[in-house]
Amino acid sequence: MKLSEMLQKINLQPSITRDFEVATLAPLDHASQNDISYIDQNKYLKNLSTSQAGAVLIREKDAYAVPSHIQAIVVSDPHLAFAKLSHFFAKPQFCSPCFQDNDAHDQNIGKNTIVMPHVFLGKNVKIDEGCLLMPGVVISDNVHIGKNCKIFPNVVIYRDTQIGNNVYIHAGSVIGSDGFGYAHTQMGEHIKIEHNGCVVIEDDVEIGANNTIDRAVFGETRIKKGTKIDNLVQIGHNCVVGEHSLIVSQVGLAGSTTTGRNVVMGGQAGTGGHIHIGDFTQIAGRGAVGKNLPPNTKWGGHPLMELDEWMKFFVTLRRMVKKKD
Repeated sequence: MKLSEMLQKINLQPSITRDFEVATLAPLDHASQNDISYIDQNKYLKNLSTSQAGAVLIREKDAYAVPSHIQAIVVSDPHLAFAKLSHFFAKPQFCSPCFQDNDAHDQNIGKNTIVMPHVFLGKNVKIDEGCLLMPGVVISDNVHIGKNCKIFPNVVIYRDTQIGNNVYIHAGSVIGSDGFGYAHTQMGEHIKIEHNGCVVIEDDVEIGANNTIDRAVFGETRIKKGTKIDNLVQIGHNCVVGEHSLIVSQVGLAGSTTTGRNVVMGGQAGTGGHIHIGDFTQIAGRGAVGKNLPPNTKWGGHPLMELDEWMKFFVTLRRMVKKKD
């Protein structure tokens, strides 16, 4: 669909100097000349000079920063316009089943892989050798599962997910569901942002029961090699969890959180969005991470402070309470 046609369909009529067939929505650093991107925060203006985007949704006050090779689409609310445009690129989550209840079809299933009864496989699914899929597993289209994986009962894996070798996903987990992303109109209505990216799970990852790992808005949500995730963990869209990390029960990672390798997060710890946690950093249980954290450090508490300081603060607080009693 042409850029002009898309904008008209969402009731926008800005002046356009170059009309083109839009390929997709993309972040500035990955966009090509046939893609649309957007800027909703001033901190991303610096990325415009190196971007190859064909057009960018931007506020009028920031349009001065758009270089000549990118077309500025001036709108009052870039985030809302982006949400509306995302609907043009939404993909169906599930097509007709190609393989259900062990009814043999032309499936790309490796040697010694066992698909138990009541498993649903969509189109273009590839499962390598030595895997076990237990009853109630639902796998959507274009999913690739590597060698020697175990997918426990009632796991749901959405479209385009890529899973490496020796991965265990325990019962009830959902991989690749939509992230929690909405833009808001002036009347307070919530406009869904379609999440058209994917989830990538690398080798030797174990995912506990009843986890949710959301697909990316665009690009990917990635769980890197050797990471172990406990039960009841929520990982938001576009997160990247570094190699050999340990994520304990009831941790919540907000969208676009990234971690280095060997990060440990205690139970019920959480992050705000767009935060980076450095290599070999530890977060104590219920720690609330609201800022970037350097590598090789330990943190705890709410508000977050270095672990030694937090423990001293907690002891002092208890002494004060006892004195009052």
